[in-house]
Amino acid sequence: MYLNEFGPESMVNGKRATSIDVARLAGVSQSAVSRTFRQGASVSATTAARVREAAEKLGYRPNIIARSFNTGQTKIIGLVVSYLESPFYSILVETLSRRLQEKGLHILVFLAEKPMSRVSSIVDEFLDYQVDAIVTASVSLDDKITRRCEAAGIPIVMLNRSQQGRRVSEVTSDNYSGACDVARHLASTGRSRIAHIAGWQGASTGVDRTAGFLAGLEESGIAPLAILGGDYARDKAVAAARTLFQEKTLPDAIFVGSDYMAFAVMDYIRFEVGLRIPEDVAIAGYDDVPIASWKSYELTTVRQPIEVMVDKTVAILTAQIAEVAEVSKVKIRNDLVIRRSTAGDAIR
Repeated sequence: MYLNEFGPESMVNGKRATSIDVARLAGVSQSAVSRTFRQGASVSATTAARVREAAEKLGYRPNIIARSFNTGQTKIIGLVVSYLESPFYSILVETLSRRLQEKGLHILVFLAEKPMSRVSSIVDEFLDYQVDAIVTASVSLDDKITRRCEAAGIPIVMLNRSQQGRRVSEVTSDNYSGACDVARHLASTGRSRIAHIAGWQGASTGVDRTAGFLAGLEESGIAPLAILGGDYARDKAVAAARTLFQEKTLPDAIFVGSDYMAFAVMDYIRFEVGLRIPEDVAIAGYDDVPIASWKSYELTTVRQPIEVMVDKTVAILTAQIAEVAEVSKVKIRNDLVIRRSTAGDAIR
């Protein structure tokens, strides 16, 4: 059965207006109405103006759901994300949503409370909604999910995550080299008792940042004072900092695996331990969210280029929806942004 993609939406003489009603009032063909409301379709400016004026008078809107049956595309992109309390991911989701809207696409967001929780059931729901593609941010995928989406012909792009061996497109920043730069910088300021509060080690970001940091310390001839888990959670980051400052040998610098954790650690050091930043202990983070530049923190951090990462993600998924691109893996270089939280040499 062929569905009228501009099916009944509004009322005309007690009945919902259709594209036929709009065409009759505008004095054009029904196909002209269809082209007017289809992005990228060819229609003259004069005809489009007449159609839109008629549609407004009738209170008519095209039936997007019906259109998807005819085109085979819903124009909906599924996004599954965790850690939304982190400023980095809230900005990322907003930026992704804006870019998709510019392409005439819409975003359907599902939250995974923990990095791997509900991902399988969420993908089931995405398949029920017949999304055109899936973006995962801050969550990982298993082979079963990947195979199901591949069988359904639904492209997947992992944003800010990577997984070895997966036939899934990825867009990440170079977490390894960024963390390595942090270690070199802290060493260059004379710090030698350098600790690390790491992100979740079940995520590529956490693993790569820790590995890069250790490589940078080794290059500088420094052994890490301690490595503790923060799991990208404020409370766990504070607990890790508390452990560090209960030891006999105190750190003179800490690399924290994300800005979100770093802010909590800085507040703990200043207001509970009573030490000065950077005079007593230097702090560096990762992400460069807007709060990092505030006078309250002035946090040295690694800038993840969200705009570039999102643009690459949208370019990959739109190309794969159009079936003009294969699986792609993109890694983007980061920049170290030095601010007051690590400024100056260590006080000996």
